Amino acid sequence: MMENMTPALSIQNVSKHFETGKGTVTAVDDVSLNIQQGEFISIIGPSGCGKSTLMNMIGGLITEYDGSILLDGKPVRGCQPEIGMVFQEESTFPWRTALDNVAFPLEAAGVPKDKRHARAHELLDLVGLTGFENHFPSELSGGMRQRIAIARTLAFQPRILLMDEPFAALDEQTRLLLGDKVVQIQQQLKQTTLLITHNIAEAVQLSDRVLIMTFRPGRIKRVVEITLPRPRSSEMVGSEKFAAYVAEIWADLRQEASKGLKETEAAAAH
Repeated sequence: MMENMTPALSIQNVSKHFETGKGTVTAVDDVSLNIQQGEFISIIGPSGCGKSTLMNMIGGLITEYDGSILLDGKPVRGCQPEIGMVFQEESTFPWRTALDNVAFPLEAAGVPKDKRHARAHELLDLVGLTGFENHFPSELSGGMRQRIAIARTLAFQPRILLMDEPFAALDEQTRLLLGDKVVQIQQQLKQTTLLITHNIAEAVQLSDRVLIMTFRPGRIKRVVEITLPRPRSSEMVGSEKFAAYVAEIWADLRQEASKGLKETEAAAAH
């Protein structure tokens, strides 16, 4: 990556404080990060480290914070059409077919029916769901519904794709295989992607870099560059180098998770 290029997304000294009944809580503290066009970045950390808070600031769902977020070098605050989000929670519309789910943002933007359906067909093919256009979400598996959610978010061609634990509800095998599909999509579109996850193997499988966050207040503890060759698939999960990355990240993450566990136990004791 050329360091002199303007980052697709730049997070500069971002902090977020919440007022609670017990005083001020710092969820995110002085986080800075540059993400280049086409990079896949994962953020991993213990519960309560501010991962989702950071994602919500980038996505515009939280607008009150210290610091700056820049898109292609220009400061942004609030929701932006260039930034798309995929969440853990079920987000398909149960009354719409797969095709009409994916076409929904284009319909809302006034794109003619033939053009939005043509684009939706392309995206369903991209996520491996050709043949399921007329199925309703209730007729599809959880992994298929999440692929529809990804396709729908990609429909308006966001510059940045944010994913907040989109596969957390899926079993491990489905998760790994869906990871293969996400890698394929990301490489084909050169999509700049930021993923929040608790799953170390998922982070290593998908990412160019993995950011490890500290327990509250959430800071970037370390950045691990993943140099596994691309194209990647879940087959490499059993390799020695993959296992070494997982062990390296877990060593840092374990320290932070232990702090969180001790704080939770102390609070419960009182």
